Amino acid sequence: MSHILIVEDETIIRSALRRLLERNQYEVSEAGSVQEAQERFSIPGFDLIVSDLRLPGAPGTELIKLAEGTPVLIMTSYASLRSAVDSMKMGAVDYIAKPFDHDEMLQTVARILRDRQECASAPVTVAADTAGAPVTSAHGDIGIIGSSPAMLDLFGKIRKVAPTDSNVLIQGESGTGKELVARALHNLSRRTKAPMISVNCAAIPETLIESELFGHEKGAFTGASAGRAGLVEAADGGTLFLDEIGELPLEAQARLLRVLQEGEIRRVGSVQSQKVDVRLIAATHRDLKTLAKTGQFREDLYYRLHVIALKLPPLRERGNDVLEIAKAFLARQGQRMGNDDMHFSRDAEQAIRHYPWPGNVRELENAIERAAILSESAEIDAELLGIDIELDGLEDEFDEPCSPLLSNASNEPTEDLSLEDYFQHFVLEHQDHMTETELARKLGISRKCLWERRQRLGIPRRKSSTATG
Repeated sequence: MSHILIVEDETIIRSALRRLLERNQYEVSEAGSVQEAQERFSIPGFDLIVSDLRLPGAPGTELIKLAEGTPVLIMTSYASLRSAVDSMKMGAVDYIAKPFDHDEMLQTVARILRDRQECASAPVTVAADTAGAPVTSAHGDIGIIGSSPAMLDLFGKIRKVAPTDSNVLIQGESGTGKELVARALHNLSRRTKAPMISVNCAAIPETLIESELFGHEKGAFTGASAGRAGLVEAADGGTLFLDEIGELPLEAQARLLRVLQEGEIRRVGSVQSQKVDVRLIAATHRDLKTLAKTGQFREDLYYRLHVIALKLPPLRERGNDVLEIAKAFLARQGQRMGNDDMHFSRDAEQAIRHYPWPGNVRELENAIERAAILSESAEIDAELLGIDIELDGLEDEFDEPCSPLLSNASNEPTEDLSLEDYFQHFVLEHQDHMTETELARKLGISRKCLWERRQRLGIPRRKSSTATG
């Protein structure tokens, strides 16, 4: 079980963070200042230190040298993000803005501890299970789990692209791990010793985004009592990762385009420009090309970003990777809970392999964490995963989900109907008094297949239908 030290002078925040971490199987100690932490604990003995930046007496950055290599995560408000970036340059492993989202905090803590564990066990070794499939935690230089052809192809592209300074656009559904790809690109680049600044464009209010990215001068707007550098400037010499760039307002897009074209920024309220050396990596789950055509995204910025595009496949297209990832998550959760014997039942492995995981890796991790906590034995069965196996059934394997015997759906004659004709006839006749689940069961297919056939044949669900599914 990982041991975390919280250093925070606000009792309410410190207690809430302690409860959050303890609920997720971490051992937690706490202190209200750097001095108290020194007096009560051996600071290098912790696995992670989470500290507020501004503390009574010495600032949280003092813990960086006292930790002697133990990672320090700095907490700060948006108003002092620049100071947080400075702390990263002093050796902090990362920063998180307050008020923080609980999931964001847990994901950040888990990532830092995982990275620390991987560094401690490097070089990564590849073992094999009884079936001969790799059960390694991740590709050593990439840091991402996967051995499917799609992922191996992606890893090859990452290794080729990383040493360059070309802009990169990472595309993929939500929850696929786009930030992991960005980190791999940064870690394998010549900028690896400089900071990588990550910004979620959807998480910062539209009224603040330009100031946060590009900085501002004193008096530039109400409340700007002092000038402040922005995150683009803070990433000078390193990498700027803009997640969900499709949410960036048009005005900020224009300023970002200047950074890419001219290599310079101008703070909000300033007439002076200054040079910056930044490698931009952007990510989105949206179709930027379509947004550009409709005027919701600048077309010139799109082509600047699209120098190199990396497509991160959804989990359902990664074959046996899903089991490899699931086993890694379960091993990590078992370690947190002090139970190294946790394993999946055969039914659970089948369910994991065949469920489409619309929330991708994020959904998979949450499902496994929930199952591990609720399980009363070392074996995790399919039911505990909380996924609807019936609706997204095991018949979807090998891309042949729609071949079952439609003629078994009823006793009506079908000699003169093709399968598609019969499908359309049956759905239109029965959808007003059957749920989607009942329709799928009668047709002998999965609900996912039913939805896909509706889309292909142009048969929408009737909004007026009283049946629900």
